[in-house]
Amino acid sequence: MVSEEMVSRDLSFPAGMRGDHALIIPFTTSGHFIPLLDLTRHLVLRGLTVTVVATSDTLPLLSPLISDHPSSVKALVLPLCLEATSGWNDLTSCTRTAIRDLGTLHGPIRDWIAGHHSPPSVIISDMFSGWAHRLAQEVGIKSILFSPSGAMALSVIFSLWRDMPRPPPADMEDTAFAFPEIPNQPEYPWWQLSGLFRAHREGDPVSEFIKEAFLANIQSWGVVVNSFSELEGAYIDHLMKMVGHGRVWAVGPLLPVEPIVSSGQRGGISSILVEDLVSWLDSCGDRTVLYVCFGSQARLAEEQTAALASALEKSGVNFVWVVREDQPTKVALESFKDRVAGRGLVIRGWAPQLPILNHPAVDAFLTHCGWNSIMEALVAGVPMLAWPMGADQFVNATLIADQLKVARRVSEGASAIPDSDKLARAIREFINWEDCPERVRADVMRRAAADTMGHGGSSSENFDKMVKHARNKSYIL
Repeated sequence: MVSEEMVSRDLSFPAGMRGDHALIIPFTTSGHFIPLLDLTRHLVLRGLTVTVVATSDTLPLLSPLISDHPSSVKALVLPLCLEATSGWNDLTSCTRTAIRDLGTLHGPIRDWIAGHHSPPSVIISDMFSGWAHRLAQEVGIKSILFSPSGAMALSVIFSLWRDMPRPPPADMEDTAFAFPEIPNQPEYPWWQLSGLFRAHREGDPVSEFIKEAFLANIQSWGVVVNSFSELEGAYIDHLMKMVGHGRVWAVGPLLPVEPIVSSGQRGGISSILVEDLVSWLDSCGDRTVLYVCFGSQARLAEEQTAALASALEKSGVNFVWVVREDQPTKVALESFKDRVAGRGLVIRGWAPQLPILNHPAVDAFLTHCGWNSIMEALVAGVPMLAWPMGADQFVNATLIADQLKVARRVSEGASAIPDSDKLARAIREFINWEDCPERVRADVMRRAAADTMGHGGSSSENFDKMVKHARNKSYIL
């Protein structure tokens, strides 16, 4: 929870600073915080001054941006203690608690805006901070929702909270729920829908707060999505229909500018020197390495770790495997490193994902289908082996595996234990396959991603339009 006392970090901007002032309200997990920081960096490069709400936990992620742009970026540090998340078993509960606790920042931020000599003209907030729309209404400024998920996933999320489908009986979690209004009419069993939505209990204060926050997201003055029209054009158009206006801007892929990409410091301190990692990859042949990473939240159980280790060993391919520091690995990895020495690199903790994916040795990516990972893989032109586990990942897997066909499914679910022989065969068949259709399509998306962010590209133009709207203090544009 938060007290009314706020800790400032030199929040005064220089007199005469050109450009309007935007207030950025992120969510605390890295998967949400990092892309919103990427968005913020591009706002600054387009001449805006920004204040970013931070806590003691997220301030280190923000510090490099402040150091690079000390006159344009300030931190509004609020005393807020959040529970740590520790894997899929309690991730939904922890996320619900964090959303509730962040909501207590409403009053302090409102007071800060009222007392600021140069108040913001727009609030840009993460989807888990939907209360920021009500805050913006109270202080008379515009609210823009930032979605770290893609347009297809956001369409499903909006539909769930708008329509509130009732859960099936406890023994019928495989019951399919269809979304006929969404392009391509996707459907998913109950257990694959948003954990936040499935945890909703009518009358429960936290549940009702989260519901109202998501409904407020739909009512936001504008929506910005980390995607691009060549990737999700039909779903971007659908979002415009859902929100009832055209202020939906696809501005992705949101990635940092140099030198952050090459340094590998985006989102945290790497557990391995980038130079050492690149040197190891250099020793491998081109397109011979499988990159394995399941993001910052998913934690494999011991049996899953053992099955994956066995599959990697049996496959015979080169690999880089990123393992969470708190992942139970004692039994599975005790002698594993010795047996795969020379062709396998295991990294414990945070890894520099962008340098890895963009290295010519990397041929494929075994991923949990988090949206940031998907976007980074597409920018690098790397095809994927999909193992969705929760959140928006099942929707993302539908997009990349079934529709775009830049990925192939190999497992499904947070508790799934893949057959190591089948997984090894899938890996072996995928790596260094000259005519791999997923690789051909991934390269097409790589070129589309580069074009859309270039001069005259749709995302570049959308970003400029979004900034123009953010600068304009009028609601009628």
